[in-house]
Amino acid sequence: MELLDNEIKQRIIQELVPGKQITLAHIIANPDDILYRKLGLDPTVDYSVRSAIGIVTMSPAEYAVIAADIALKTSGATLGFVDRFSGTLIITGSVSEVTESLNAAVSYAKEKLGFSVCEITRT
Repeated sequence: MELLDNEIKQRIIQELVPGKQITLAHIIANPDDILYRKLGLDPTVDYSVRSAIGIVTMSPAEYAVIAADIALKTSGATLGFVDRFSGTLIITGSVSEVTESLNAAVSYAKEKLGFSVCEITRT
């Protein structure tokens, strides 16, 4: 592929630091409906009864599967997205369901698996 004079070649470097850590755990309370759609969450779910979105990123990425299992078994939260390659988990539910689920997943990682964990934040 030939570059034109006014085009700049971009290079993207993605890094993953090995370790056992939760780097982001955040609860979005009362998000706008558009956010659900832009995240690609299931359009057949009635999000008017879902009042929160929980987002967690972790390393190793495979812990996302375990965190999803813990989150779903802890409360009535619904799985929005889980990626065992990037270590991302998104759950939806009421604010209390999402809070309870994130607390359980983060606590398990810290207490049972020796992860370094961040504070769960909320907007």
